[in-house]
Amino acid sequence: MMRTQEVYRKTKETEVRVSVNLDGEGKVAIATGVPFLDHMLTSLATHSLIDISASVRGDLVHHCVEDLALGLGEALNKALSTREGITRFGNATTPMDCSLASVAVDLVKRPYCKIDLKLKGKKIEDMPTEDIVHFFESLIQTLQANIHIFILYGSNDHHKTEAAVKALALSLRQAVALDPRRKGVPSSKGVI
Repeated sequence: MMRTQEVYRKTKETEVRVSVNLDGEGKVAIATGVPFLDHMLTSLATHSLIDISASVRGDLVHHCVEDLALGLGEALNKALSTREGITRFGNATTPMDCSLASVAVDLVKRPYCKIDLKLKGKKIEDMPTEDIVHFFESLIQTLQANIHIFILYGSNDHHKTEAAVKALALSLRQAVALDPRRKGVPSSKGVI
């Protein structure tokens, strides 16, 4: 079973292409026009071992970030299909220099998120900090997952965000993994 998917999304504001391979090696081909977003996506792919190819063209940074996150979440959701055989849950606590992040993932098909990045500044590099939070919210919405992302402590916004992305990547790596003992969907209800 190939767990790959490609999403193309075009609006009056943006044009987005995203492809994923859940059983990849963490390969990336990223071109968003927003260097810090490229950095986040590269880290996500590298540590989740999900191959990600993503490009976006658009009018505003906010629209590019939002629509790319929506496209990425949709591609991941479609690649997971019925979610049969997956581990479903994942969690990780990840340091990045002065910062420590904790993330828990449930690929339950019920979008819900709690995010506390404790960001203090208005921007990280070329990206507004409010867009970083919105990236996670948009991704979770179309991925249809329950994800909690918390910074336990940290003094540098770049490091806090990078720790959160790495913890999310490791959590997703666990959650999307196929469990050889699992028959059907990982739910006592028999359906996700």
